[in-house]
Amino acid sequence: MSVTGKDSYDDNNIFARILRGEIPCNKIYEDDFALAFHDIHPQAPVHALVIPKGRYISLADFGATASNAEIAGYIRATALVASQLGVEESGYRAIANCGLNSHQEVPHFHTHIMGGRPLGRMLAP
Repeated sequence: MSVTGKDSYDDNNIFARILRGEIPCNKIYEDDFALAFHDIHPQAPVHALVIPKGRYISLADFGATASNAEIAGYIRATALVASQLGVEESGYRAIANCGLNSHQEVPHFHTHIMGGRPLGRMLAP
């Protein structure tokens, strides 16, 4: 997967289909830059996904090719969703898995917001 993966972006990935309204989601928030919804297989009491509306495969792709307005809008949306979910004060994780070794399952850049309980160490020692 290249840094700027427009040529290899899969328009049939599940997030692209959600953005087009072909697959429903349990929406939390939406604006011009991002869509946030509850994860269908939550790994914590609070587990949401925030996806940009553009065709971005990874954080590297997003950072290299998104406009400044898209980047700022996405970051603001991610922070707003964490606040709306009530985990801002107690703490949460914002995780973006990028590439094969990180176990990125959908080839559309996204951020997981996870919280609602103590989450423990990030990685095993």
